[in-house]
Amino acid sequence: MAGMETTETTETTTATTFPLIISVDDHTVEPPGVWQNRLPKKYLDTGPRVVRAPLKEMSFLGGRFKPVMGEPGSDPGAPVGDWWVYEDLHRPLTRLDTAVGYDRDEIRLEVITYEQMRPGSYDVTARLADMDVNHVQSALCFPTFPRFCGQTFTEAADRELALLCVRAYNDWMVEEWCGPEAQGRLIPLTLIPLWDAELAAREVRRNAERGVRAVAFSEIPPHLGLPSVHTDDWDPFLAACDETGTVIAMHIGSSSRMPSTSADAPPAVGSTITFANCCFSMVDWLMSGKFERFPRLKVMYAEGQIGWIPYILERADTVWEENRGWGGVAGKVHRPPSELFAEHICGCFFDDAFGLRNLDAIGPGNVLYETDYPHSDSTWPKSREVGEAQTGHLDPAVVERIVRGNAIDLLGLTPDGLWPGGAR
Repeated sequence: MAGMETTETTETTTATTFPLIISVDDHTVEPPGVWQNRLPKKYLDTGPRVVRAPLKEMSFLGGRFKPVMGEPGSDPGAPVGDWWVYEDLHRPLTRLDTAVGYDRDEIRLEVITYEQMRPGSYDVTARLADMDVNHVQSALCFPTFPRFCGQTFTEAADRELALLCVRAYNDWMVEEWCGPEAQGRLIPLTLIPLWDAELAAREVRRNAERGVRAVAFSEIPPHLGLPSVHTDDWDPFLAACDETGTVIAMHIGSSSRMPSTSADAPPAVGSTITFANCCFSMVDWLMSGKFERFPRLKVMYAEGQIGWIPYILERADTVWEENRGWGGVAGKVHRPPSELFAEHICGCFFDDAFGLRNLDAIGPGNVLYETDYPHSDSTWPKSREVGEAQTGHLDPAVVERIVRGNAIDLLGLTPDGLWPGGAR
């Protein structure tokens, strides 16, 4: 394949002190049949399906991604890619969806086909092989076509079909992606119908009954036209998560609005400040009173890095101490936000030397490791080397905790780091 590195990095037989990685933020590119194989026949022509078609135009400015699909076969000279088509949505597969194996200078915003991506992006056996290459034992994977918390279905016109799509994705995630072939090494992350908190609660419980312990959610729901966490609207969903021990996983961009500074800012601006949405979201949760109302609730921020956390906690404690009377939180937040953080929130990183140098100010029990496979930011196939370089100053027991121990505890994995529902 043009541009792809052909030399594989393989594990050496030399003993290493760096623990086997449990990545809490990787991604799956859904195979074409996920919905076509599961939806009722009457929805096959409107439900998600893959069409190979040319690209007319595409931009990614100011945090907004705008692709335009041409008619199949209409322009022989145009770039051709595989597009997800759903109702009136046309969303192409792009090189940014699956960039591992390519030289960083060759990664462009371009449409691609399944044949042009690394098979580990969508194939379980190939994914496990790529995990072996990268010293990764287990991985939690966020979606691609549904977007990071299922916004694609929330924005759809037909809510009956959208609910079926959410359930179909979850069935595929649990039964196939994390099924027997994965040997317990792929950890399920499911979606909810974001437009209805009661339906969301039912879906959390349905999946919890089959061993799922993580659900995707939006970092800033009002950006999706949904209620904020300061309202009571989400309480049925939060209660279900609290009761079942289901972790709320929020990925950068799960509000469909990547941080940026202007409508014409290049993607490099947003890529530099991607942590900002996690920062805003964390303050929302800390000042919401939800952690005191739902004492078992746990949330994690994927791909937000961790170096910014100490100052935000310091500032939140100061505001709570000095301004809670007029700040609207005196009656619902009864403890310093830093204490609530320590008990309820985890930050995730894949490349944050500064954050690790300030780990004591964050808490070693509140940090998780990730590799971001197969995205352009991914440290694959050198996640072990990156981790070793950035954690070399830490006690081995702390490294063990960050790289795998905290994930085992948070996600209810076996002591060996496997998902119990898939480990056979």
